[in-house]
Amino acid sequence: MTTTAAPRRQWTPFSRYRHSLWLLTRRDLKVRYSTSALGYFWSILDPLVMAAIYLIVFTVIFHRKGGEEPYIVFLLTALLPWMWFNGAVSDSTRAFLREQKLIRSTKIPRSIWVLRLVLSKGIEFLASIPVIAIFAIITQFLPNPAQHAQLHWEVVYSLLAIVLEAILIVGIGLIVAPLVVFFRDLERAVKLVLRFAFYASPIVYGLTDARLIRRASVDVLLAFNPLTGILSLYRASFFPAELDPLAIVLSIVLSLAILGLGMIVFRRSIRAVLKEI
Repeated sequence: MTTTAAPRRQWTPFSRYRHSLWLLTRRDLKVRYSTSALGYFWSILDPLVMAAIYLIVFTVIFHRKGGEEPYIVFLLTALLPWMWFNGAVSDSTRAFLREQKLIRSTKIPRSIWVLRLVLSKGIEFLASIPVIAIFAIITQFLPNPAQHAQLHWEVVYSLLAIVLEAILIVGIGLIVAPLVVFFRDLERAVKLVLRFAFYASPIVYGLTDARLIRRASVDVLLAFNPLTGILSLYRASFFPAELDPLAIVLSIVLSLAILGLGMIVFRRSIRAVLKEI
């Protein structure tokens, strides 16, 4: 009697490295929340606190006139993606400095040490999305119908926004991670740039507000900010007027260009990085 052997699982380089990427990502998430009593809920509380601060500052203190109603939903649809971007780029500055011995001793592609940061922060971003849904539901009980958040079919564009943002973050991470090894001051410089980028991106205000300003400097700043088109895709879920085709096209071109540049910088510097760390 002959028996047929069970087919062996074919391990390709892609599947092996994908497994390593997932293991490192899971480890990051476990380490981040293992000593925390609230665990996952920090993914919700952090953006909630940030949103509350900006809501009070721009609505109560400064009586802002920009944005659309309900402003809390308007703010969160851009603030949550920004926190993914800000967190992943900030962590990328120390991607090769935190675990130098492990990076030198392993044979997996060194780019995974950047990709796992993008993925772990991306998972936190996805875990915080229910916050938007909760506030969108709460607005339905407000007496003024103009303050009700309405979900539109443009929500499908959010998938494109997620892909574009991931591409952009990976590109920036591949540039920043190796260069910080040689230029340690770049870590602080990146943090300063991120602070500026927050206000240079349509987060607390919208593209419709920026158009009303009609200044060449503002137009150029927003046009060459790849986050502009990406955030407009996110916001279109509830605010279709924020959708800007030109900004989206520019974001696609700039994100792909930054990814290409990041791959070139990473390939040319990784050997020197391994000798330096």
